[in-house]
Amino acid sequence: MLAGLTAGAVEDAEARAADRPLAVVERAALAQPPARDALAALAPADRVRIIAEVKRASPSRGDLAAIPDPALQARRYEEGGAAVISVLTEGRRFKGSLADLESVRDAVELPVLRKDFIATPYQVLEARASGADLVLLIVAALEQPVLAQLHELVLELGMTPLVETHSLEEVHRAADVGARLVGVNARNLSTFELDRDLFGRLVDHLPSDAVKIAESAVLTPADVAHYRAAGADAVLIGEALVTGDPVATLHAFLEAGA
Repeated sequence: MLAGLTAGAVEDAEARAADRPLAVVERAALAQPPARDALAALAPADRVRIIAEVKRASPSRGDLAAIPDPALQARRYEEGGAAVISVLTEGRRFKGSLADLESVRDAVELPVLRKDFIATPYQVLEARASGADLVLLIVAALEQPVLAQLHELVLELGMTPLVETHSLEEVHRAADVGARLVGVNARNLSTFELDRDLFGRLVDHLPSDAVKIAESAVLTPADVAHYRAAGADAVLIGEALVTGDPVATLHAFLEAGA
C-alpha cells in the first residue's frame, strides 16, 4: 500500500510539473520568506507539544470530515494551543491539496508541515513554494540515498524534515542522515494495523538530540498521556481533532500531556 501511495503522489506531482516546470517552482520556492522554526516550536518542554492535522480522509478510515475551510480549522488549532499545523496534501486517498497548505500557511503564525508521500526534489521544492516550513519524509518509502538527498534539500531550503520511522532499522537510517525531528508512526502503512506501544519500544534508540514525536493511535487524553509517559516530546493528531471540537479536544490533550 505504501508503495502505491508513493507512486500515486509522484505521478500527480509529475502531472503538476507539466504545467509548472521545475525551474518555475524552484524560483517560487527561493522567493518565499524564511521558513518558521519548527524545532523551536516542538522543543522539549514541561508539557507535550501537539502537531494538529488538517485531514479529510485516510485509506484506513475513509472519510473523516469535509473541512470546507482548512484555514478556519487551522485557526482553531492555533487557538487551542497546537505547536505546529500538519496539512495532508495527498489528493487521491486523503482528499488534500497544496491549495489547502497555502490557505493554512496564510491563516496562522505557527509552522506548517506538508504531509504527503514525498519522493522527489520537485515535491520538496513545491512544498517550500507553497509556504511549508516542514516536510514529511517517510523512511519506509525511500531508498537511503534518496532519503539523504531529500533530507539535505529540505535543510538547504531552510525547512525542517520530519523523518518518520516504523522500526529499529528505520530509526538507524534516520539517524544516519542526521535527522533532528524523528517520528514513530504507530500505524503500519502496509497493513494499517496500529501498535501504540511501538513508540515506547523505539524511543530509547532515537537520536539523543532529536525531538521525539509519536504519531497515530491518539483518540483520547489517555493516549496522549501514554505517549508522554513513554518519552514523547510531541504527538501528531488528526482524526480526533477533525471529528470533534478542536479547541476543547486540544485543551484536554495538552492537559493530559503535562
